[in-house]
This record gives sequence, structure tokens and C-alpha cells, in this order.
Amino acid sequence: MDTGLQGKGVLVTGGAGGIGSALVRAFAGEGAKVAVHYHRSQEKAAALAREVGGAAVRADLTVEADVDALVPQAVKDLGRLDVLVCNTGVYPAPDEPLWKMSLERWRRTLAQNLDSVFLSCRAFLRHVETTGTGTIVIISSTAGLFGEAGHTDYAAAKGALAAGFVKSLKNELHRIAPMGRVNVVCPGWTEVDRNRDKLTDPKFVGRVTRTMSLRKVGQPEDVARVVVTLASDRISGHVTGEVVTVAGGMEGRVLHED
Repeated sequence: MDTGLQGKGVLVTGGAGGIGSALVRAFAGEGAKVAVHYHRSQEKAAALAREVGGAAVRADLTVEADVDALVPQAVKDLGRLDVLVCNTGVYPAPDEPLWKMSLERWRRTLAQNLDSVFLSCRAFLRHVETTGTGTIVIISSTAGLFGEAGHTDYAAAKGALAAGFVKSLKNELHRIAPMGRVNVVCPGWTEVDRNRDKLTDPKFVGRVTRTMSLRKVGQPEDVARVVVTLASDRISGHVTGEVVTVAGGMEGRVLHED
């Protein structure tokens, strides 16, 4: 099916990461022009941008001035900007219950996962205000839907994106873009670098897939295909304010006893 993304300009934040690189390649495969955002992964971002004929753009998404400059740079490099994919997120590795969590960690996690999306969307929407058109896809997490013990900070940030943030933004967006849309994708366990070591352990995989109908770990491409579908006005032009879970039918309960 033709997605209608040929020639469109797409900015993918965190584009050099596991899911991010799959997103970049998926959009490029549809003929879109892609800006690969990075913070520290300059070499990876530059190599990926060369691979897809796009551009690498840098910003610390927790710094207001950086983000305000990011969208104009993407527009300059691509010639246009139609789609924003807010993919950047930081998972704080240590398992830490709330009563032991420092205020510094809490604020850092929210800044990296919630403030970053606010700033990215705000910068993009200032551009949309001049063009009258634009689509946003936000990457949240199943942690934001079901919670995650030991990572209340991360779950709180991701849950905000999949609830009040997207539901409010869909109703604001039409004021500047009558057909503008915003949706959220919540991946579950996905085979990316930070999970790869754990996922070599069959017992661990068995444990984390007990809550999933499809008893397998997702691939970055599984997420990317859904994001491209939601970004396509041709395919998903009547879909906005929705939360799509890409997690093999995950529920907040055990589905398999073995």
C-alpha cells in the first residue's frame, strides 16, 4: 500500500538508537527525507544519515535552546518538515523503589522522558503553525500503561504521554492544522541493545512473555511499521489521539503458567 510519505520530511528524535534506526530506515523506505536526531551518538547518526540520504542533527532534548534550534535545522536540511517522531527516551537502569528514590533521579527521568517530548512537540508545532499541516507520533512504553515496579519515575513519565498529554494535544492541534494528528505507540519488550544481554537467557524471556498472548519478544521493525502507518495521512488520516500497544498482546496479568 502506498503510504503517501514519498518526499515528506520526517524528524526522528533518538534516531541512532535501536528502535530509532529502524524508524529512520522504515521512513526512508517509503521515500521520505529523514533527519536523524542524536545527542551523543554522532558517528552512528552520521552513518545512518548517509545510508538513507538524510541529515544528522544534534540537540540535548532537555535543553530548551537546543530543541528550539533543532526544528529549523531539520527544515533547512530537508527542505520541509511534515512529521515528528518523538522516540527519545532514557530508561534508568537501577531498580529503585520510590521510598529510596532521590528527587534528583526523579527529576532527571522526567526531564529525559517527558520534558524532552514537550519541548520537541512545542518546537515542531511552532513550525506547523506556519504550514498548517503536521503529524506527530510519540513513543511511550507499556510501563506507562501497566506500571513498572522499581521504575515509578519512568512509568510516570511514559504514562503521562499516553494519557493526558496526547488527549489534550489532539484537541489543540486542529487549531493550527485542521487535519493535524498526534498518536502514541507503546512498545513492550523489544530486542534493542540495552535488553540484548537479558534476552539471551531463555528463563528470562519465558518470565517476561508470561503476560503476552504472542509469546515472543518484539523487534524494532515491529514498532517502526506501526509508527509509519500512524504517520501516513493516507492510511491513518482519520486516527488521532489514540494509543497503540506493540507488545504481543501484553496484559497486566499472567496469561501463561509455564
